[in-house]
Amino acid sequence: MSQALLTPDLIGQLGRLDVVARLVVEGFLTGLHKSPYHGFSAEFAEYRQYIPGESVANIDWRLYAKSDRHYLKVFTEETNLRSTILMDCSASMDYSADPERMTKKAYASYLAAALTYLLLRQNDAVGMVTFDEDPLQMVPARSMRKQLFQVLKILEKLPQGKATHLGNVLHRVAERLQRRGLIILFSDLMDDPATILDGLKHFRHRGHEVLVFQILDPREIDLDFSGEVEFESLEQPGQKVRVEPAHMRAGYQEKFRSWQSHLTRECRRQKIDLVPLTTDTAFDKGLGKYLQKRRRMN
Repeated sequence: MSQALLTPDLIGQLGRLDVVARLVVEGFLTGLHKSPYHGFSAEFAEYRQYIPGESVANIDWRLYAKSDRHYLKVFTEETNLRSTILMDCSASMDYSADPERMTKKAYASYLAAALTYLLLRQNDAVGMVTFDEDPLQMVPARSMRKQLFQVLKILEKLPQGKATHLGNVLHRVAERLQRRGLIILFSDLMDDPATILDGLKHFRHRGHEVLVFQILDPREIDLDFSGEVEFESLEQPGQKVRVEPAHMRAGYQEKFRSWQSHLTRECRRQKIDLVPLTTDTAFDKGLGKYLQKRRRMN
C-alpha cells in the first residue's frame, strides 16, 4: 500500500496496531530512496557463504548468477541505540474536536507503534513509560523481537488518565533511567512550560538525546469553530465555559503562537528536537524526524 494512502483517517479504520505499524514503516522505507534519509541503513562490510535454513533476505542474487553459489551480504551494525518512549495518557490527550478524527492519544499510539517497529527493525532497543500525573507502566528497553508485542499490548490498552503534571513525571523518569539513550516523548505539552522544560533539561543533563512529538488537534491551534460553543475541561470535569470563538480567535491564536515559540526556542537552546504534529498529519513526517535525529547521533 502506498505511504501516501496511509492517512490518519485510514489508519484509524485499520485498527490493529501490529498491522498499522508494519504498513506505515514498510511504506515509509520503500520511499526512502527518494528522500534525504537515503543511506541510513547499516553499511555493507563483506560476503559470507549462505547456510541452509537462514533468511534469504540478504542473499546477493547478482553474485549467485555469476558464481552459482549463495552468498549473504554482511553489514556492519551501527551503534545500537537505547530508546525509551514516554507516552502521555493524561485526560487532555483524549481530545478530538471532530468525532471522525482520532484523538491525540490514538494518533500518538499509532506513531509510537510505528516507531517501535522501526527501532526494533534496526536492532535498536526500545522501552516504554506511560504516565498521567504519575508514571503508570514502565517497560525496560530491550531489542528482542517479542518486545514489539509487549509495547503494542500496552499501547492498545492505554488507560484513561487523570491530570497532567508533566514536569514532575519527567524528573522521576530521568532519575530511573540509568543508561544514556534517546528519549521520545509523546504529549500535547498542556502544562506549565517552565516545569516541562526543566524536566526535559534533566534528561539532557544525564546525557540523553531528546525528541519531543507535540501532538495537537488542529482546532487547538486555530480555534476554528462556528457559532456559540461550550468548552469543558477534560482534566477538571464540571468546569465549563460558553463562548463565541469568532470573538476571541485572533487573541487566542496570538497567545498560542507565543506559547509555541517559547517552547521551540527553549528546546532549541537545549538541543532538544521539538516536532509539532496535528492529528491529521501523515505519520511519515514523524518517522522522518526520528531518522533525522538518529543520523545526527551517529
